[in-house]
Amino acid sequence: MSAEKTAITPTRAQDFPEWYQQVIKAADLAENSETRGCMVIKPWGYGIWELIQQQLDRKFKATGHQNAYFPLLIPLSYLEKEAEHAEGFATECAVVTHHRLEAVKDEETGKTKMVPTGELAEPYVIRPTSETIIGAAFARWTESYRDLPLLINQWANVMRWEMRPRLFLRTAEFLWQEGHTAHETEAEALEETRMIHGLYEEFLRDHLAIPVIPGEKTENERFPGADITLTVEAMVQDKKAIQAGTSHFLGQNFSKAQDISFTGRDGAVQHAYTTSWGVSTRMIGTLIMAHSDDDGLVLPPRVATQQVVILPITPKEDSRDAVIASCMALAETLRHQVYRGEPLRVHVDNRDINGGVKKWEWIKKGVPIRIEIGPRDVESRKVCVQRRDKPAKDKEFMEKEDFIRHSTEILDEIHRSLLDRATAFRNENITVCGSLDEFHAHWGQENPGWLLTSWAGTPEQEEVLSKQHKITIRCIPLDSVKLPGAPGKCVLTGVETATRVLWGRSY
Repeated sequence: MSAEKTAITPTRAQDFPEWYQQVIKAADLAENSETRGCMVIKPWGYGIWELIQQQLDRKFKATGHQNAYFPLLIPLSYLEKEAEHAEGFATECAVVTHHRLEAVKDEETGKTKMVPTGELAEPYVIRPTSETIIGAAFARWTESYRDLPLLINQWANVMRWEMRPRLFLRTAEFLWQEGHTAHETEAEALEETRMIHGLYEEFLRDHLAIPVIPGEKTENERFPGADITLTVEAMVQDKKAIQAGTSHFLGQNFSKAQDISFTGRDGAVQHAYTTSWGVSTRMIGTLIMAHSDDDGLVLPPRVATQQVVILPITPKEDSRDAVIASCMALAETLRHQVYRGEPLRVHVDNRDINGGVKKWEWIKKGVPIRIEIGPRDVESRKVCVQRRDKPAKDKEFMEKEDFIRHSTEILDEIHRSLLDRATAFRNENITVCGSLDEFHAHWGQENPGWLLTSWAGTPEQEEVLSKQHKITIRCIPLDSVKLPGAPGKCVLTGVETATRVLWGRSY
């Protein structure tokens, strides 16, 4: 018996990395650009990012943060002020060294070339992150404890010279938000770091239907210059990990380097405590790898560019006008429905092309609900409902009024279905490990999933195991995370410890 034909080839099981690229292509999300390592985000993909941006932005503003914008170019000397930070980003920096081009004619070929001239007195780094340039502004803005806290967010692009680019997951230029805050006390800064960490966990779960493990990075995996890095780790369908968002407690490291100081309540001058945190277009890559199937993209309803697409079925020309009118009327009614605080996003696809082609296009684009309406449906006042979280051939006929009444409930069902599926998959692929032999054997498997061990090793011992198996400690899970098994002896040293860590391969 031959395997069932799928819209995406190869399938996930055959070649997961290539399947991922083909999903992006089939859904028309993005493409590689002429600029090495960079991507063009196409309208369907950028629509997803806009929704993520809008929904996160509301959450940031609800917690007192304000948006600002800072320069793309950072003086090299700024990056050098915090040594660990500079070293951590050194290999990823793109550097601007000249400010002018001159046309020079090649005598041999006769062609004109543009040659950089006008060397800068000080080079600029295209921002890989903005702690240093924003810190310089914070130093100007802060004189008294009354000026604190500073709660700033920036929506921007950044550049990190990526040697092995992959659309959305790792590109030389990507879009993100970066929050930067300054506080009077250590306790306030720590509270901010944890609050944002929880906000990211909630957003991924409640908006993207992605269950994450919240935890702390080890010393080896911390953000350069941070005292504490908190992370949310997602498992995707090839059982690898993706760091979906991070929140950093920077202590006074950056404020001392950049003199973010103020006169305190006791009249003494002291340095602020700072934080930074961010998520990026990597969220879209995580979403694709977490939910999509061998027929294409699967979108959680809250970030779907269109939540409902209505397909008129018009086998005969004389029925076309009536069917189109019925579809348009249904769309207008649905747009007055409110789902999670926003009007339903509804599109009628009345292009004059083959109905099967249209149907598969929207399947591959991941639209949560497809509605088909033909001449008989107009007469019977019924609609054919197809959900993207179910097999492509599944359909249900509903009374039109019932669908209108329950449309938002169906979207919630789809969200829960995706979240439950992803949660079950993750939980099934976290293995508790108690011995070093089991540890080594685990990584010899194909697509081995995550390993949960007790850990009391040193950063140097961690690095040895990481390089040996091409793995990393993804995080030390928070105490609130429910995990199988119980703390015991360190898998490497045999020392009793209360600390457990998750190991995994990652993107």
